[in-house]
Amino acid sequence: MPSAKVKAVLTDIGTEELAHVEMVSAIVSQLTRNLKVEDLAKGGFDAYYVDHTTGVYPVDATGNPFTAATFQSTGDPIADLHEDLAAEQKARLTYDNILRLADDPDVREPIKFLRARELVHFQRFGEALRITQESLDSKNFYAYNPAFDKRK
Repeated sequence: MPSAKVKAVLTDIGTEELAHVEMVSAIVSQLTRNLKVEDLAKGGFDAYYVDHTTGVYPVDATGNPFTAATFQSTGDPIADLHEDLAAEQKARLTYDNILRLADDPDVREPIKFLRARELVHFQRFGEALRITQESLDSKNFYAYNPAFDKRK
């Protein structure tokens, strides 16, 4: 990122996102710690159990494991901040969907908190995008990446 202020915003959000992973992992751990073997297939948890028992292993809802390819970094601050904004909206939608499915208050309350934080992150990424756009040498920021394309 081109400025220290934007780097600080991204560091704050990144640190909090790691805490989100920890919170979701704790929820999964609490939900599965007393799981009975006979409930595995009934709940669709049998394939996961075969590979991971009830250990927390980061996968998406369809079983695809976490990968660094998720980050979609390009090195262009404008493109990357737009990707960050989209990621926050996708996270918010995921939390919305969990809230539609979950009825346990011990799941719903932390998910509502995490959803609210995604809204704040979206706003903070918007702030970072505004700061970045205002600091560019040219307002024609879609034509080239000023970090790489130095014009004389």
